[in-house]
Amino acid sequence: MITGCNNNNVFDSNYYCEKLVINCTRKNEIVAFKTSKGNFDVKLYGKSNPVTVSIFIENIKKNIYKNKRFYKIINYPQVQLIHSGIYPENNFKKENLNRLRLNIPLEINLKKETEPIYGSQIVNPSEIINLTYFFEKGSLAMVRSGERHSSSTEFFFVTNRFPELDGRYSIFGKVVKGIEILKKIDKEDLIYEIIISN
Repeated sequence: MITGCNNNNVFDSNYYCEKLVINCTRKNEIVAFKTSKGNFDVKLYGKSNPVTVSIFIENIKKNIYKNKRFYKIINYPQVQLIHSGIYPENNFKKENLNRLRLNIPLEINLKKETEPIYGSQIVNPSEIINLTYFFEKGSLAMVRSGERHSSSTEFFFVTNRFPELDGRYSIFGKVVKGIEILKKIDKEDLIYEIIISN
C-alpha cells in the first residue's frame, strides 16, 4: 500500500517512483552532452527532483536521445529556449511508444520543504520567492504537458535568466561546464549522445 504524502496532502516522490515503475535516484549526477557544436556538462538535481531526474537518466540509458536534433529554438531579445528530446511526431520503435508518451507529474521545489510539490504550478509571487530553483543561465527543464504534468522525454535549456517561467516548469538541472557551447546550438544541431559521468 502506498501511503507517502507531503505536508500539502499531495503524493510524494516515493509514490510516483512506485507508480511510474522507476528506480528513483536520490543523488545529483553529472551528464555530458556530446553535440555537433561541442560538448557541455550538466548537473542533474537528483536529490531534490528524483522523479524527473530518474526518468531522464532512464532515457539516457535507453539511448533515446542518441543522434536526436535540437528541434526548436525560440529567440527572445535576451534569452534563447533550446528544445530537444523525443516528441510524439518523431518515429520511434513501436514497443517504446507508450513509455515515450508517458506524462510525469510537474515536480517543483520550494525552500524548507523536504519533498517537491507535485502537479501544481507556483504562480503566487509570495510563493515564487521561495522556489529552490529559478530559470537562470544554463537551466534545464522538462517541457510541460498541460498545467499539471511534464513530458517524460522533451526538455529545454535557457541561455539566460528568464523569470517569466519560474514556478511553471520542472527545473531539474543546470549547465556547469561549456555554457558557451550551449549558446551556439542552432536548430537541427544534433545530440550525438549523453553520457552519465561516474
